[in-house]
Amino acid sequence: MEVTKITREVKNDSYEMASLPAETRNSALAAISAALCDRADDIFAANAKDLAAAEKNALAGPLLKRLKFDRQKLDDVISGIVSLIGLPDPLFKTLLARQLDDGLRLYRVTCPIGVIGVIFESRPDALVQIASLCLKSGNCCILKGGSEASNTNRALYDIISAAASGAGIPRGFLTLIETREGISELLGCHESIDLIIPRGSNEFVQYIMANSKIPVMGHADGVCHVYVDASADIDKAVSIAVDSKTQYVAACNTVETLLVHKDAAGRFLPALKKAMDQKCVTILGCEKTVGLIGCTEASESDFGREYLDYILAVKIVDDLDEAIAHINKYGSHHTDSIVAENEEAVEKFMLLVDSAGVYHNCSTRFADGFRYGFGAEVGISTGKLHARGPVGLEGLVTYKYKLFGSGHIVADYAEGKKSFHFIDL
Repeated sequence: MEVTKITREVKNDSYEMASLPAETRNSALAAISAALCDRADDIFAANAKDLAAAEKNALAGPLLKRLKFDRQKLDDVISGIVSLIGLPDPLFKTLLARQLDDGLRLYRVTCPIGVIGVIFESRPDALVQIASLCLKSGNCCILKGGSEASNTNRALYDIISAAASGAGIPRGFLTLIETREGISELLGCHESIDLIIPRGSNEFVQYIMANSKIPVMGHADGVCHVYVDASADIDKAVSIAVDSKTQYVAACNTVETLLVHKDAAGRFLPALKKAMDQKCVTILGCEKTVGLIGCTEASESDFGREYLDYILAVKIVDDLDEAIAHINKYGSHHTDSIVAENEEAVEKFMLLVDSAGVYHNCSTRFADGFRYGFGAEVGISTGKLHARGPVGLEGLVTYKYKLFGSGHIVADYAEGKKSFHFIDL
């Protein structure tokens, strides 16, 4: 069936989806969780096929790590679903209640966005997270995953769809597009799809934005920074830097550039070099950094790059102001952290760094919907409209205004026969 026709049918199902009570949606999530547990061996077998093909095609190590869907990742997505079930219902919440005049009452009430198209990289666990978040928030979801994960994505889609359908969820709640032409066709379905969330490279996201009338929410590069201030605790700084870089090197919240105050460099950089050598991290440093620890010299283009690999750019800066200016110029407005004990430096960094996540004395790897208590996330938004940072349930709902009257007409107010009397209820 052609993609355009599919999206129209999904749009029709989205209206029913938006009316489902929380009990039905939570029951479906529980059924999905149980089905994933029961069909674990089928999922792992499908993933083994994808991994074998990826290794044959010499897929890079960090990307292989993303592609792998093992028991740990299954446990993680199931924990996310359980967490989602326990979260309050994001729908039908009254955000504003106001009397405009006698018998004329206005309410602002949350509702689903509708149909969300998500184009994501080769991370099968993302499929589960996205599907479960859309279900909890009453949205229908159209997925286009990377071809490298096609077998795993299909297995997960079949399991989730069957479990949700059996629990009373409309069949159009989840759709998987598997054709090569799928992306181009999806981008043309602006009458049926309400939002596109792309998860991929900067070039890919820019392509999506330039080739569709559908609103786009997401982020391009994940160029995250850690700044080590003159007041930093050195042991704390080394631990945070190592975790930010190596805990999961292929994630968008992994640190790519480390900035070091000149007064801390002599104490910090030798300890950093020793720790990063143990993790097999290649350091690309500015001229001053090379002079201190003898690493490979960085070029200007090395700052502002998303490596997603065991490579770290390091630059010594004169002061906090230079660090902030560097982050705002070269960063991607994703997540940036300061390691400092000076409260004034922390406050200034938090205020002036223009990123979705600004941290103090902790790893950039905390930028995650599950770690924020959102249950999971559909992605990270570096934009400033509607949703920012890890996009969980609140980022997947919008609102509508409901106005209740008893024969009220605007002419009465325009002609002075009546006047408004605003009272918050």
